[in-house]
Amino acid sequence: MEKEYNWNKLYRIAGLAALLIVLIIPFQVLIFSLFPPPEDSTGFIELFHENWLLGLLSLDLLYYFNNLFLVLFYLGLYASMRKVDFTNMLIALIIGLTGIAVYYASSIGFEMLALSKQYYQTDSLEFKQQLISVGQGLILKYKGTAFDVYYVFNAIALLLIAKTMFKSKEFGKAAATWGLIAGLFMIIPSTAGSIGLIFSLISLIPWIVFSVIVGLKMLAMTKNQKHNDVRKYAHSQES
Repeated sequence: MEKEYNWNKLYRIAGLAALLIVLIIPFQVLIFSLFPPPEDSTGFIELFHENWLLGLLSLDLLYYFNNLFLVLFYLGLYASMRKVDFTNMLIALIIGLTGIAVYYASSIGFEMLALSKQYYQTDSLEFKQQLISVGQGLILKYKGTAFDVYYVFNAIALLLIAKTMFKSKEFGKAAATWGLIAGLFMIIPSTAGSIGLIFSLISLIPWIVFSVIVGLKMLAMTKNQKHNDVRKYAHSQES
């Protein structure tokens, strides 16, 4: 019973994580819509000086938490469908977690904050120019290979999860279909010009639906498991 309870606890955490991911998305979209991020390092240096919190939000501060919740979501999905297709789910988990780890390596929010502080603390024009160049290098890193790997790896993980979910009785074909659609639109990174941006925005709709359906089903699985545990305990006491 203890082992089942541990899985049950993970389902609950993963279900809540999925719903928190959904709540973060509109806030991030709203921030980018109302306050479009600067295009160069000079703009970011000025933004951080004027409003350090908005600067961090413009460089994906909310996604630091989003991807933490995504790790918990992936773990719950693996646990809940490990018996459906162990190989698929293990590969999906490894690819997804690898992508998230790479994403954190590419984040530059706090580096840019420190750089902005140095910029306004020095009077040397030469040093200021060097800091601007360093900032431009950070932006290239932020939009470069690591981010694309994170994006595509998570798309592949989602496609594997959706494929497995089609065979799962707990989640059903509706959730699997929404996950499949989201994964297909996520194959092209958001950094790939206009088409990448369009695909990333479109992918949010099926991803939100998928996350809500799966998150709620995981919470329902938690309640069902508790009910089954109570029944088993009552039966054992009668015996």
